[in-house]
Amino acid sequence: MPGLVVFGRRWGLASDDLVFAGAFELFIRIIWWIGILVLYVRNKGQFICPGEGLLHSYLIVLLILLAAIILTLSAVVYVSMQGSISNPGPRRSIPALIYIRTLLYVPELVWAVLGAVWVSDDSPGCDKSAVNTVIGAVVVSWIILFFTVVAVLIVFDPLGSKRQGYLDSHGDRDLQSSESAQLMYRARSLAARVWESRIKLMCCCIMQEKDNRAAFSSIGQLFSEFFSDTDLVASDIAAGLSLLHQEQDKLEKSRDPEEVVVSPSPASHTREDLDIELENAAHYMQFAVAAYGWPLYVFSNPLTGVCKLSRDCCRSRSPEYDIVDGDHVGCHFTSMLYTTGLQYRDFIYISFHNKIYEIPFFVALDHKKEAVLVAVRGTLSLRDALTDLSADCENLLLEGVSGPCYAHKGIKQAANYIYKKLINDGILNQAFTIAPEYKLVITGHSLGAGTAAVLSILLRSAFPLLKCYAFSPPGGLLSKPLADYSKEFIVSVVLGKDLIPRLSIPNMEDLKRRILRMVANCNKPKYQILLRGCWYEVFGGNPDDFPTELESQNPHGLSLPILAERRSTSYHSLASEDAPSHLQHQPLYLPGRILHIVEESTTGRSCFSQLKYRAVWSSEASFCSVLIGPKMIADHMPDLVLKALNSLTQDSPFIFCPTPQNDESNLNVI
Repeated sequence: MPGLVVFGRRWGLASDDLVFAGAFELFIRIIWWIGILVLYVRNKGQFICPGEGLLHSYLIVLLILLAAIILTLSAVVYVSMQGSISNPGPRRSIPALIYIRTLLYVPELVWAVLGAVWVSDDSPGCDKSAVNTVIGAVVVSWIILFFTVVAVLIVFDPLGSKRQGYLDSHGDRDLQSSESAQLMYRARSLAARVWESRIKLMCCCIMQEKDNRAAFSSIGQLFSEFFSDTDLVASDIAAGLSLLHQEQDKLEKSRDPEEVVVSPSPASHTREDLDIELENAAHYMQFAVAAYGWPLYVFSNPLTGVCKLSRDCCRSRSPEYDIVDGDHVGCHFTSMLYTTGLQYRDFIYISFHNKIYEIPFFVALDHKKEAVLVAVRGTLSLRDALTDLSADCENLLLEGVSGPCYAHKGIKQAANYIYKKLINDGILNQAFTIAPEYKLVITGHSLGAGTAAVLSILLRSAFPLLKCYAFSPPGGLLSKPLADYSKEFIVSVVLGKDLIPRLSIPNMEDLKRRILRMVANCNKPKYQILLRGCWYEVFGGNPDDFPTELESQNPHGLSLPILAERRSTSYHSLASEDAPSHLQHQPLYLPGRILHIVEESTTGRSCFSQLKYRAVWSSEASFCSVLIGPKMIADHMPDLVLKALNSLTQDSPFIFCPTPQNDESNLNVI
């Protein structure tokens, strides 16, 4: 931090990112040099073959060239280890060393070609060990040159010249504000086009449709806005996350054990109410899991899942399965029967149709709870991910709710798609014709949870008694008035430090600011931070006590928080000063009442040890910042959420899927 500037442009790495890569290449070069030196000393004067003169000269020059490269790499690694992330002054000679190292690639390339020519033309009759050594030297040279090109492509920043030009002009205090705004507008436009191109490249198989292109443009704009306003490189972010994780753990350990970490629950949130909702959540989570189809079933049952499904997939299609849309083999439906324990006749409609803003769902009759159940699938495809990333706000007009009503754009579009299918195609009407006394329940996990929540809001006026159970919903979902309105009929369930319920654009902006403060105030070299962070993540231990540069740079006796704020805002920000008001994203919240499941303790360190959980009512304020931890991704997995719920409601907490109640003979799926 900031990005390294060489060859007239900014690159996607910093001057202190060369420690590990340089040390690895240095190790290879030293071993290589020692091997060639041993060969030369042992066979000096004994090279008897047609190309002995060329071989002798080749080895001598190669030893000299490798020695120069080793000295240069040693200097690069040593200088790169100096200073701290926010203090690149001791590393000011890195660009010059990079230029020297780049120049050394020219004779190395020439010598690699020369060695290849000698091996092909003049090596017959020469000592076998000498020939093998030259072959090894040529191969290693070409491998290193190849990976060097790959590394350059990885760290190449398409916006490097524009960003550097902006930084240079930004430092000129006499620059007219109109010129600065025009330059910033061009930089943002170019960044949006670059990100849109990147997303299209990753999604080349689905970019044919007009709606997809609109989503690509929206997501590209979002990414460009988020990533273009900071001079951080990837390793700075990794170091900042490591520092932030240890800082959060240190604060958590210093907290009074008796301190209540959740907001006081309303009087209506009694223990009896909690137990009822836990039991309901554990029941409906099975349907949210079933919506994922066979991939999650096989993942959760690795020893038996494939065998069970293979007996019933690909059987002849029977008329009863005309309710299934998009499951051409039948494995999805079969896994749903096993997971839910329902019979085929309990399913009203099943759709595995999947496009951007159009996600799979199914409607079934849940006789145990006397409910018509709508279950929406979570993220399982690239199209679903693009729906997730369409995170702009979109109005959600609703009568009876005062205040601004808006929701996550992609999720609202997906909810509208399912709403039209349920109402216009008469799916709900068909279900309630069969079971008119049943209530309506909507559920889903992750993207499915967010869609289920918005769908329940759309259907509430027609079905006043409906309930929604949203498992691990995305954090940036509803405006505050809508989130408060949904507390009457939506229960959100969140496990541990799950990242997704805390993932919103304002939260990510807050995380970025916290990372900036951490890396700006820590005076440790980056390589030490990363090594310590890897050790802490893998083996645990006590959080590090971070020395800061503030302690030695406080001549005026200012408070550390004031100094930290001044220092963290002193770094280049490409958008902060000129950002238009439309870039200020509105805060969005989790839907409904929030049931937070927290891991309490473990009974041992074995992989089979039983986890203990406790469940508490929480508030949206508890999810207004991202918590860093090794389980922040794992806690989002649907099978782990189901296990946690089962552990709170059953004596056998690790039962994943019940056996279907229907006979084997009834599983004549597609």
